[in-house]
Amino acid sequence: MVYLGATLSVATNRETDRQHTKHDHGEDEEREDRDEHDATLGPVTRVRKSRRMPTCTDPSPRSVVEALRGDRGTRPRADLTSASGLRSILEDGIFALLHNVLPATPIVLRASSLRQLGPSTDISESAHARVRGILVNHVLRLLSVGAAITDPFEDALRAWRLEVESGELLDFVERLQADDLARLATDVTAHSVTLMRSLGPVNHYWLPRSAMRATQMLCGGSVILRDVIDLMVGTTVGEFASVALFDVTTSPLGEGAERALRYHALVQTLRSGVVPLRTSCFSTATAEMWSLDVDGELLTRSADEVLCALANITSHA
Repeated sequence: MVYLGATLSVATNRETDRQHTKHDHGEDEEREDRDEHDATLGPVTRVRKSRRMPTCTDPSPRSVVEALRGDRGTRPRADLTSASGLRSILEDGIFALLHNVLPATPIVLRASSLRQLGPSTDISESAHARVRGILVNHVLRLLSVGAAITDPFEDALRAWRLEVESGELLDFVERLQADDLARLATDVTAHSVTLMRSLGPVNHYWLPRSAMRATQMLCGGSVILRDVIDLMVGTTVGEFASVALFDVTTSPLGEGAERALRYHALVQTLRSGVVPLRTSCFSTATAEMWSLDVDGELLTRSADEVLCALANITSHA
């Protein structure tokens, strides 16, 4: 794993900011405010798969995008053969868990199924945090197509309203009192600042695609894997691996985020038949990025985690 640490986190003196979900520009901020939100990627550290203690090995990249793309000279050849084996592992494991009795309705797994492997009271699941995450994700989508953002909250809210005319969370925003709406706008803007200052330019030659949805049916549709990638760059066509998967969260990174990273790589491999180069997640709560180079061991581990999540669901059915 690669960890990209930051020198500053957002509003570190406020407990409520542990709900964080995604951040923007501040060219006209006062010097004091600008210093508060400045974020730079720290040293790149690699972690052995059997240990949690990182050791610094490489100089820090200048941006998230630079870390995503990496060194072209070190990319492995495209793996076009692993997908079928992974599908076999999953389907054999599913039949064993279900005792060859298929459910009446499909069991659906998502990245969130891997982040939380049991009941949770995580405050990041609150409506405020969920809306913040959606809006910061729209900021990322606007940045990925080179849109100029002058007011991250208003620009993201406008984009969201164009995409979704109505819904529970949008209604939640519409019902907010002025003070609560201002608090939400401040949160979204702060997280957007961190994202925009860390992301770096997204070159259109890298074929950026945002909000990439994927669905994979297993065992004749008895189990469905669903996923959404916040940003994908690179192509599956070529001699060498080049697809990089990127997620943004406004929560601090933890073991659940690591499992979600592996899940993204697994579903993408099953969907396209080509193993991606790497899978990464950036936290706008801490300006920290975790990145995993994808290989057979990582994908097999993710398949095992999917089966564990499925076993947990079926045991409570």
